Amino acid sequence: MPRRIVPNLVAGIAAVFLLGACGSSNDTGTAPAAVAPAAPASSAPATSASASAPGDAGGSPGTTTSVTATSVNGAGIVVTDDKGLALYRYDKDEPSPSKWTCKGACVKTWIPVIVQDSVGTSGVAQSLLGTVHRNGQKQLTLAGWPLYRYVGDTAAGQLNGQGKDGEWYAVTPSGGKATG
Repeated sequence: MPRRIVPNLVAGIAAVFLLGACGSSNDTGTAPAAVAPAAPASSAPATSASASAPGDAGGSPGTTTSVTATSVNGAGIVVTDDKGLALYRYDKDEPSPSKWTCKGACVKTWIPVIVQDSVGTSGVAQSLLGTVHRNGQKQLTLAGWPLYRYVGDTAAGQLNGQGKDGEWYAVTPSGGKATG
């Protein structure tokens, strides 16, 4: 019986390494530009309820590698992430210096846009991008405004979060609120 365990164990270990290698690439095929440093960053207190890393709608941590200015019916030009999902800003956040206020239950609906060291752009001025520290991660900012995804947007071109609670708006390439 021990003879069967060893080959199965080796096959299991090999599968773990292969699966780990499949999900580790962030290469988008284009060289992303570096994110411009933000103004001195401040954030909500470290005792906030959002101490765990925010995730995407699927529950796993998601990062954004690029932002694009995209025409969306009824709202004009808005900024989308590398999956084509609209990005939003929150009126209760602050742009100068960048400060996020969405925490706790809020981040279950409004998912912070987390980035690594670089973000590619198309139609968005690189000089307007920055980051604010959020629980050991970097949340992307545009014109100082921290950016979020709306959990109710499940496909490119949707703006289901537009105008929610009179405080959430799709963000334009200049950092303003989308109209519509």
